Amino acid sequence: QVQLVESGGGLVQAGGSLRLSCAASGRTFNVNAMGWFRQAPGKEREVVATISGIGGRTYYADSVNGRFTVFRDSTKNTVGLQMNSLQPGDTAVYYCAASGGRTDLQVQSSGFNYWGQGTQVTVSS
Repeated sequence: QVQLVESGGGLVQAGGSLRLSCAASGRTFNVNAMGWFRQAPGKEREVVATISGIGGRTYYADSVNGRFTVFRDSTKNTVGLQMNSLQPGDTAVYYCAASGGRTDLQVQSSGFNYWGQGTQVTVSS
């Protein structure tokens, strides 16, 4: 059974940093696209950052570009998200996602087959 488990969420003041991690089990995603999405209360789920399986290409939403960095550790079957200069608008549940068969860069939720349970990130002003 494939599982994606996020960790690292929490409460932080505006301007602070958090580092999210997502550990995959049940299969390897070393060459598969992975990424992070978020959903704030009353809003639809939106892409935050994604990374391709081959070549390490990355995509960032305009709202986080320059503040967030997505990275992966293929040896550990994990993907991470370093979040700096956090703002109250970043408050959301953050979800890890992985593609079952796509290795190129994916930027939409439809490109991912597996999802974590989510981790809450709250940024206070």
